[in-house]
This record gives sequence, structure tokens and C-alpha cells, in this order.
Amino acid sequence: MMDPRDLIALEAELIDAKRFDEWLALFAEDGHYWVPLLGAAQADPFSHNSLAYEDRLLLQLRVERLKNPRAHSQHPPSHSQHVLQPSRIEQQSDDEARLRTPFLYVEARGQDHVLLSGTAHHHLVRTPDGWRIREKRIDLLDAARALPAIQLFI
Repeated sequence: MMDPRDLIALEAELIDAKRFDEWLALFAEDGHYWVPLLGAAQADPFSHNSLAYEDRLLLQLRVERLKNPRAHSQHPPSHSQHVLQPSRIEQQSDDEARLRTPFLYVEARGQDHVLLSGTAHHHLVRTPDGWRIREKRIDLLDAARALPAIQLFI
């Protein structure tokens, strides 16, 4: 069985390699991807706006859009690079794990580059197929500032 910390590294590798279908398969059926507008100060995705709050269906739609050769936002295509600090397990039981991973993220498209930093919080659940992501929360440093469009997945 994979160590939960290895899943976090694998997830970043899959995004950077544009292996989005494999990345999506890491999410549990009830999984969510959340980027709070207020960063770490935001308690939940319902009492305030978020930069992103997507369930598996919305993630699947975004993956399909990224794969579509006619997606205007991908001409020229976006590329990303995650630089992760070692993940720290904050809680773990036989069935669940919560991890914290500080990161730098660079997204490049043509001559434009976006550099973001923050902390990823993963809530993982154990399934018959191994660890899966129930929630990925991205607390961006200075999240409320004006941000350019982020095309891929932090």
C-alpha cells in the first residue's frame, strides 16, 4: 500500500505531465478540489466565495476542456511545475489521513508565467484501490489579491 505522502508527490507529477485522467482517478467519488478566496482564514466553501470549489463532475468537465484541441485557453498550451516541500502527516488512522504540503507552483503559457505559493491540505481516504483524495484544499499565500487566470490545477 502506498504511503499517503507518496500520493501527494504522484498527484503533482501527474498534473505537471498533463496526465489529467490519471490525476482525476486519484479523487474519491465524493472528492472535492477547493481553493478558498480568503486562504487559510476561510472556514468553509459555503459562507464565502472561493476561487474554485469543484466536485468530481466539475473536475471531469475541466479535464475534458483541457484535452479538447479547440480549447481557446490552451493556444498556446499551459505547462506547470510543482515544487513541493515534504508532506507532513497531521492525522492518520487506518482509513483516513490528513496531510499538509507547502509548495511553489509555476504555470507557463507562451511568454507568460504565474508563480503561486501556499499550502496544500489533503484529506485522504483508504479505498479498496488505495488512498484517494476526499478533499484537496489549496490555501494560497495572499489569495485575495487579483490573480491571473489559472488554467491547470494547483
